[in-house]
Amino acid sequence: MNFPIITDPQFYAVAVPAVLLLGVSKSGFGAGFGSLAVPFMALVVSVPQAAAILMPVLLLMDLLGLAAFRRDFDPRLLRFLIPCGLLGTVIGALLFKALPAHTVAGIVGVFTLLFLAQRLLFPPRPNDPMPSKLGGALLSTISGFTSFIAHAGGPPVNAYVIPLRLTPVVYTATMAYFFFVVNLSKWVPYAWLGLLDWRNMATSVVLLPIAPLGVWVGIRIARRIDPVWFYRFVYLGMLLTGLKLSWDGFLA
Repeated sequence: MNFPIITDPQFYAVAVPAVLLLGVSKSGFGAGFGSLAVPFMALVVSVPQAAAILMPVLLLMDLLGLAAFRRDFDPRLLRFLIPCGLLGTVIGALLFKALPAHTVAGIVGVFTLLFLAQRLLFPPRPNDPMPSKLGGALLSTISGFTSFIAHAGGPPVNAYVIPLRLTPVVYTATMAYFFFVVNLSKWVPYAWLGLLDWRNMATSVVLLPIAPLGVWVGIRIARRIDPVWFYRFVYLGMLLTGLKLSWDGFLA
């Protein structure tokens, strides 16, 4: 059977860095910045198609994360986060067909800019008060929703989990399990929406070898490169991508 993959070099010039950035985020360094993967890819393909192509890539990265942190997660926190996250994916599935592709792009763009503003204006601090359960439920549900639409679930749930002041290993392990369950729950709705076609899946297979490389790069970055400069480049990318998608979604 013939699998007609995407052959446009411009697509891979954007998709390869996007997958690498997703892997960097999954490694625990730069957590939350994997939300940029879909906005980057949406510069050359639609947001729904970018999200569909990344599904197998995310599954492989999630499995790598589970293998690395299988004993370090917080089970009580997961019992709270997962039902809310799954509720968000249900809402995302129900609204997905009602939202035109350009509107989805605009939502992702605005969300990217809001996350950038939040990180720059209100960075997490050790003495911040503990977040409320109600706020955590809302943010976890939003995380499931934005994860379903554009694999951008990191920023909302991070806004709740980071102030809990977990150790880095427990934080990374808990997020790995949370997003494994959330991402796994998206397969059936994505198929129902017609996003998991042969072209998208075959293109994803081409990108799969980059997934573990992205995780490895994340570990190397954490050990060798000054995080200040890394985040400066990421912030610039967020600004340009958020502006581009917001323009495409609401102004073009």
